[in-house]
Amino acid sequence: MMPVRILLCLLLLLSGRLVTSADDAPFRPEPGKFPSLSEAHSYRGELVFVDHVNRRGSLRLHVDGHYHEGRLHHFAMLPYGMIRYRGAPAELRDIPIGTVLYGRFYLPPDPKTSAVPVVRGGHVPAPPETHAILLEDGPSLCLREVKAWKLTEVEINGAEGLVVASLERKEGGEGLGGEHKLTIDSSTRIWRGRELLGLEDLVADQTWPNAGKKSFEGQAVQLGLTWHPRYIYQQFHVADLWLDEVAMTVATGRQRGQHLRHIRMRWMPARVDQVAHGKFGNATVTATLFGGMDESLYADFKPDTGAKMAAAEDTLRTWWPDHDGMDGKITSVTSTKGEPAFGSSGIQIHFQVPLILEGFRPGRIVRIRPHRWPNVKPPVEELVRGFEDRWPNSDIFKK
Repeated sequence: MMPVRILLCLLLLLSGRLVTSADDAPFRPEPGKFPSLSEAHSYRGELVFVDHVNRRGSLRLHVDGHYHEGRLHHFAMLPYGMIRYRGAPAELRDIPIGTVLYGRFYLPPDPKTSAVPVVRGGHVPAPPETHAILLEDGPSLCLREVKAWKLTEVEINGAEGLVVASLERKEGGEGLGGEHKLTIDSSTRIWRGRELLGLEDLVADQTWPNAGKKSFEGQAVQLGLTWHPRYIYQQFHVADLWLDEVAMTVATGRQRGQHLRHIRMRWMPARVDQVAHGKFGNATVTATLFGGMDESLYADFKPDTGAKMAAAEDTLRTWWPDHDGMDGKITSVTSTKGEPAFGSSGIQIHFQVPLILEGFRPGRIVRIRPHRWPNVKPPVEELVRGFEDRWPNSDIFKK
């Protein structure tokens, strides 16, 4: 039987570090405030379930050296939570199942309205922090921290092989660290410059050997990792391998294009800060745009331009925005001095409307589109279609 002390250490090592003080206790964000990133707990694992409409899913957690044998970690994105894939802003729908992800999590702001269950009990209970402010894949984390994997060796055996690579991680830092042996095969997408290649292509042009090993002098690469049959021992398979900086830049650009289309079609999310009421129902709504979006999207919010605002839920779902939104005018745009809080863009707009709507109350979530963006209705399955659908319940998860 495992000693109690060892079991407790394993439970506390979920974030890659040992919790030693009350300062590491789970943190619950306050409604209407952007929480401090330092209060979040870090977890990593493989994406095993996605409900992209409600911005929630599940991770199979792991820690250094072994798979975390316990319950799945069900999570929901905070309204201002950021998702990054291949170095660019993304949605959960963009990320393949099995991708190894890294996230920062808090307790749910309000457990009564949480879109995921609070799972208790079991041999190894799931972490209580279920709401993410950041979720990103390996390349996004490496690009954010300005680092890369160092490729030291490739071993080819027919249509399969191994790559030996190492990644630097500071003490207490996130992500994987040290040297890893990672499998590759014909499913691995290998990116070189603007080319998308396979294992056989690198063998054919003699970049890699037809059989046996080849050493490299710490070539800088980026790796996108995914599920491996021996995941219980924390082995990984390489889904994507970027051999140079140009290749990674191209992939980031493709994902950026996906992001731009998504936000322009579904509008920029924001939180209402205050409402100044005028006469006969008109008002000026002050709202803060959420962070994590491409800079070109923020540039479209300019003073003295027409726009439309629609009420949304914490999942960022709207009702029928092209019809039930309210047209108005952006009268001014202000930016926070210094670094904005994580989750916030630091950009605050003042939006004048001829008629205030119920969903434009302080603390509520809205979506806004400058008039130059498309005025379209999202896919019907993404809409909130009734009051009973206002807070997605957690019945789809096993309790």
